[in-house]
Amino acid sequence: MLKNKCSVLSFSGGMDSTSLLLNLLSKNYSVHAISFKYGQKHEVEVNLAKKNISYLKNHGFKDRIIHKIFDISNILSNFNSSLIDKGQDVPEGHYESESMKSTFVPNRNAIFFSLIYGYAISISKDYNEKISLSIGAHSGDHAIYPDCRLEFFESLFNSLQIGNWDSSSIELYIPYIDMDKKDILRDAEKSINQLNLDFDTIFKNTITSYSPDKNGLSSGKTGSDIERILAFNSINKKDPIKYQDSWKDVLNHALKTEREFINE
Repeated sequence: MLKNKCSVLSFSGGMDSTSLLLNLLSKNYSVHAISFKYGQKHEVEVNLAKKNISYLKNHGFKDRIIHKIFDISNILSNFNSSLIDKGQDVPEGHYESESMKSTFVPNRNAIFFSLIYGYAISISKDYNEKISLSIGAHSGDHAIYPDCRLEFFESLFNSLQIGNWDSSSIELYIPYIDMDKKDILRDAEKSINQLNLDFDTIFKNTITSYSPDKNGLSSGKTGSDIERILAFNSINKKDPIKYQDSWKDVLNHALKTEREFINE
């Protein structure tokens, strides 16, 4: 039986789950990071997730990270969402705009959560402490994504505990649920400094856009892009990823979009 703490993390490869991975490592957890292929247009995020895992393993965390990719694209690719359906365009505009609801994938987080819960139960016998079930949901998700709210996770967690043996070995860890992306980046900065890692290298290996081009570059104009750009600007940092336009241009567009949304 292993003595170190363990977490099973839903690891998309975006900035939130990557920040949470760093948070867990800084708290001396071993992490089973689970990424999902589900037919998403931004599947480049899975490849970037692999790059960050490789970077972390080469910088002292080889024995503390296990990365697995679950391919469930044959299931979710049939669901209605602009993230999946190639016949629907991912909307541009502010992250909390009504049009962003088209990016919601029905029951996605329930499926992800159920799978990582089952995985956590399956490995729990190898650890002598409770396994943390870790999700990077944050306050910016709440307006558009009902499956990113605390009451959803708590209710689903309670149901899964009722429906499984050995549920006492699992606990829920959603530290960003009341944070915005600015707070998440600041938390990541603390973890990175503690772990002696490079901020730009890590976040260059993430993507937040729902609609990157064939080269994996974001337009900077979708809601998730704008939220990310504004978060980096709020901590006085330039986003290290490349966009289709210059950082100055995407930042100006994000600031303009935010002003227009506030003044509606």
